[in-house]
Amino acid sequence: MTEIARQIAKDLLDINAVTLSPKAPFTWASGIQAPIYTDNRRTIAFPAVRTHIADGLAAYIKANFPEATVIAGVATAGIPHAAIVADKLGLPMSYVRSKPKDHGTGQQIEGQILATDKVVLIDDLISTGGSVLGAAKAVQRSGAEVLGVLGIFSYELPDSTENFAKAELSLHTLTNYSTLIQLANENHDIDQDELDSLRQWRKDPWHWQPAQTK
Repeated sequence: MTEIARQIAKDLLDINAVTLSPKAPFTWASGIQAPIYTDNRRTIAFPAVRTHIADGLAAYIKANFPEATVIAGVATAGIPHAAIVADKLGLPMSYVRSKPKDHGTGQQIEGQILATDKVVLIDDLISTGGSVLGAAKAVQRSGAEVLGVLGIFSYELPDSTENFAKAELSLHTLTNYSTLIQLANENHDIDQDELDSLRQWRKDPWHWQPAQTK
């Protein structure tokens, strides 16, 4: 567990961007019963948290993708973070819609990405990876190279690992589900039984059963 992973996990818990509820789960749009709900859009309202995220993303890009020529945000939640990171790095910024506009020129990419560009994509949350991988395909159709995908938080679901492997794209997030639930346990926000239940959900979300209320 790295220092930045612990810091961002702490930030998300402190500002209630993440809610853990292993005994009364949420139902996601996919139908999955989930013991966690995440709203990382809250992070933009907290300057210190916003800065921790931007500094972490920028440092990773400098160390791992020094050849990057464009920082691109995935609409909508990745846009503000991409803008801040691009400004820190002095690089052009663009963003990618979930689908082309149904009017005007029908663009899916806003800003400018050229066929010669090397792009880092930024999103706020990775569940199965569907939305950000769709954005990656749009960038690749422009002829540009996607160097990798960065995010704030990942649920570490088996589907996301499989989907990124199929797409032959790398994924890095500042923090993740394992780190966050471990920290929540250390802070006594959840007990050991709840921690065990949360770990089981990550391994097999489709067949998971909520923790029993004592």
